[in-house]
Amino acid sequence: MPALVRKPDEIAGHSVDIAIIGGGITGAGIARHASQAGLNTVLLEANDFAAGTSSRSTKLIHGGLRYLAMGEINLVRESALERKSVLQMAPHLVEPRWMLVPAASRSELVKLRTGIGLYERLGAVQQSDRHHSWNAERLQSEEPTFNSERYPWVCAYREYLTDDARLVLATLRSAVGYGARLCNYTAITGIHQDADGCRLNVDDRLTGGKFDLRARVVVNATGPWVESLFGESKKRLRLSKGVHIVVPHEKLPLKHMLVLDTADGRSIFSIPRRQVTYIGTTDTRYDGEAGVWPEVEPEDVSYLLSPLTRYFQVPELQPEDVISAWAGLRALVHQPGKAPKEISRKDEVWVRGRLVSIAGGKLTSFRKMAETAMAAVGKILNKRIDMPQPLARLPGGDIDDVHGFREQIARRYQLGPAVAERLLRLYGSEVNTVLGDRPEPVSDSVFAEEIHWSLANESLVHLEDLLYRRLRVAWFDPTEADSVLVAGARIMAEHLQWSDTVRVEEIEATRTRLARDLGFVSR
Repeated sequence: MPALVRKPDEIAGHSVDIAIIGGGITGAGIARHASQAGLNTVLLEANDFAAGTSSRSTKLIHGGLRYLAMGEINLVRESALERKSVLQMAPHLVEPRWMLVPAASRSELVKLRTGIGLYERLGAVQQSDRHHSWNAERLQSEEPTFNSERYPWVCAYREYLTDDARLVLATLRSAVGYGARLCNYTAITGIHQDADGCRLNVDDRLTGGKFDLRARVVVNATGPWVESLFGESKKRLRLSKGVHIVVPHEKLPLKHMLVLDTADGRSIFSIPRRQVTYIGTTDTRYDGEAGVWPEVEPEDVSYLLSPLTRYFQVPELQPEDVISAWAGLRALVHQPGKAPKEISRKDEVWVRGRLVSIAGGKLTSFRKMAETAMAAVGKILNKRIDMPQPLARLPGGDIDDVHGFREQIARRYQLGPAVAERLLRLYGSEVNTVLGDRPEPVSDSVFAEEIHWSLANESLVHLEDLLYRRLRVAWFDPTEADSVLVAGARIMAEHLQWSDTVRVEEIEATRTRLARDLGFVSR
């Protein structure tokens, strides 16, 4: 069972084949590819794994239907086909759901069905998963709050919901299983190239220690920070900010995912998940410095709330109804004259000596992005670098009957279906190992054993890491956040030997972070 264990001493001073900078989904995919191919692999992340863009997505494994209208046929084909790859690798992290696209008229429905039919053919979707048309009567049964008078039809097609941060962690653990060494909270402060490779200067952000590391080739997979390491003045990337807002599920009680049109012609999603429904994303130009926590502005919230009254027969939602929010930065390949919503999501690679930089791309296509990056690495090392088992299951993915396994979990631990579903979607086939025989609840759906597991297997360092990127309660189970925070601080203090002062600081910092998610209310 591969475990993420932070051991900077096993990296310091070593020489490796490949050093990957960035612990998001792109870096994780590259580490998995490189280590499975037999390269001596190290990955370093300046913050927590998935702390940036890779925990701030819409959490969909999808082909990007809207890119068809932009003429991005190859991008859509690749992404649509890659949905199957990710499902095969991690069936517990890829949940098939109906995505509903509203139509105000029969002619509009016909156009939708034509476009979605092409999308399904590009993605080789099986006949049993092909789209359906739902009329007003079906909609009243499936989505009682939906405005079926204004939109009397929808085209329902299959997309996949994921947990982006958990996908990163599972991919990283897979890399560890093939021999990779990974370390979060280690920042690169310098890259020095010579004829034989690169020397990296590294700061350990936890201990304050400094060390060097040599690598024959370095891959820069830092997302919004790619250009800061690339070392050229030429502007290659454009940052875009994407915001999602979270409302209580009872305020917007959906059963399915929906596509909504905004006043400026963009499409956003409304997605039910556990205790909440979240809406997003915006796609606006971002000219500030890249940061882990870009701010959610009042206008972002108003923009995402504004279409809801056209689509749903619920009381008009106000900013005060928003109980959480997140914002992430996307590094898009710069295309002069184009707005963020018009810029292609295709990835691109730049090579400078023995430094390979990769940016752009989509969560869904992380495996193909790794192939692209490793092709460039292979040219530098003068060897072909192929994976023996590119679709090997990720940790937790050893499940053939997802629904049957969920029922087994519910029976063994006497859980309601929602709690069993939550555990399945976080841990997959490892649920029984995580919980043991007699799990101790610390909230309505979270158990102490999950925190112990994360400490032992997922390089858990801070209390914020636990709530936001390990257990995911900050955004999807917000009513349980404080109970988990208190229990997590106690368990982590014991395991990590925190002083009372550190424990209190961790609690205060995480509560401050939770409050800042709603900072737009006071602005």
